Amino acid sequence: MENVIKNPIEMLSHWVETQGDNVYLRQPINGKYVEFTWKEVQQQVYQIAGALRHLGLTPGDKVAILSKNCAEWFITDLALMHGGYISVPIYPTANADTIRYVIEHSGCKAIFSGKLDHWAEQESGVGGDLLRIAMPYDTMPSQYSWEQLLNLAPPLVDSPTPSPEQVMTLIYTSGSTGKPKGAIQTFAAYAWTCNAVVRDLKTDTQERLLSYLPLAHITERVAMEGSSFYSGSSVAFVESLDSFVEDVQRCRPTVFFSVPRLWTLFHLNIVNKIGESKLNLLLKIPIISSIVKRKIHQGLGLEHCRLLGSGSAPVPATLLEWYRKIGLNISEAWGMTENCAYSIINYPFNSAKIGTVGRAIEGCQVRRTDEGELLIKSPGLMQGYYLQEEATAAAFDEEGFFFTGDLCEIDEDGFISITGRVKDNFKTSKGKYVAPVPIERRLAQDTHLELICVIGSGLPHPAALVQLSEGASKQPREEVRASLKATLDSVNPNLESHEHVDAMIVTNDAWTVENDILTPTLKIKRHVLEKQFNGKAEGIRGAKVVWEDEI
Repeated sequence: MENVIKNPIEMLSHWVETQGDNVYLRQPINGKYVEFTWKEVQQQVYQIAGALRHLGLTPGDKVAILSKNCAEWFITDLALMHGGYISVPIYPTANADTIRYVIEHSGCKAIFSGKLDHWAEQESGVGGDLLRIAMPYDTMPSQYSWEQLLNLAPPLVDSPTPSPEQVMTLIYTSGSTGKPKGAIQTFAAYAWTCNAVVRDLKTDTQERLLSYLPLAHITERVAMEGSSFYSGSSVAFVESLDSFVEDVQRCRPTVFFSVPRLWTLFHLNIVNKIGESKLNLLLKIPIISSIVKRKIHQGLGLEHCRLLGSGSAPVPATLLEWYRKIGLNISEAWGMTENCAYSIINYPFNSAKIGTVGRAIEGCQVRRTDEGELLIKSPGLMQGYYLQEEATAAAFDEEGFFFTGDLCEIDEDGFISITGRVKDNFKTSKGKYVAPVPIERRLAQDTHLELICVIGSGLPHPAALVQLSEGASKQPREEVRASLKATLDSVNPNLESHEHVDAMIVTNDAWTVENDILTPTLKIKRHVLEKQFNGKAEGIRGAKVVWEDEI
């Protein structure tokens, strides 16, 4: 496939030649789209790259991008590639300490700041000697505005084509434990992976993509931004969290990826609106069933979707079965920052393999160690961790396979189930090891629950910390307690005796990125909750359901 050797800048030129006047990016501003054609994007890319040269940046310099998703994020990324700079994306929700760490560790010379909800709190993380450039949104004070940059210097039209081995970006992991590590990704690794997405998902110029998951995360950078480079599809963005549903409906995406947390919220909203028993009854009546399904699809803005995906964290099989029942087949996929986020997928969707993350894609090899850890090897693998030789050496075996840290099972058809994280398994005070993820998946069948984290390191038995769904938090406490107790009593007999959940604690405070319980990709930081709740869970026995304020 000839595209494999083309980098995104070459692909941009290709689309300018073949469909230059077609709209590529759609940015909502005050509820209306501001549109950018392929030609206009290329012109801005050349102007921004020229301005950076004029400001004294030289190829190989590192430049940070701190912004929520927007058209200018794509343009900045392409400008940095075109100029030979190395991009360092930072999560728009990152606190000042994280921002400071990533900028200093990577050695960034400049930063583009854009759409941010809390820039005043984040600004102290950006050093004073850093060149600051502001995208055209409410953002931190900068030396140069986007408009100034577009008019500052001649466009950089002729620039050496990046070589495949050249470093394109440093992607800092969201870090559910410890400091984030910077994965070094080359143009070759990125291009190979984006091509694989387009090849497998058969995306083309007719697709409408919606970019809203953080672009600082490799999944969005490959699945949405990257696939648009290689398929020529158009991309729309989301204006704000409040306008999310309207933005999805306006875009009418044909491909839509999300994370388990959002699929759970969609499900809970639908169930709370219609009622579970009423919905189940309506879905059994043939003509009514198709009307109800269509209404739900339209309500979500997904009536035109031919492909739905979920990744970044485990999703309960019961949730995927529920979506299948309403006519939405969600393909689970698996990937990591270190392998450009795309290695395994259940696509074409196979309903018999719900609960697995699918099979290894073409060009990717998988192995399972005797201890059950998933090992992976593909052309999308990183070169290593920036300035961390020991961590890099420990990440690969002698044949170049990457230690993923995920525990897995592989069935006779090659479908892979992720059963937990190597580091998540804990030992109880009785000296028995417990894998929390399978227990969490079983408890997730209770629709009162939105988030679950099983802890128990050093405790006699595991305890489940839970966050209630919005609907459940408004119901009478004793009603909810009875349901959670019934769930617990149905799950425990199917576990080994040392895995029995002794307590379910409904926590008071929401688990958020801001209070450091969730990573920017909405994974739960188990060690943070363990620290907070191990002491409180210790005295609770007998499979009790308690609220934190009752302890």
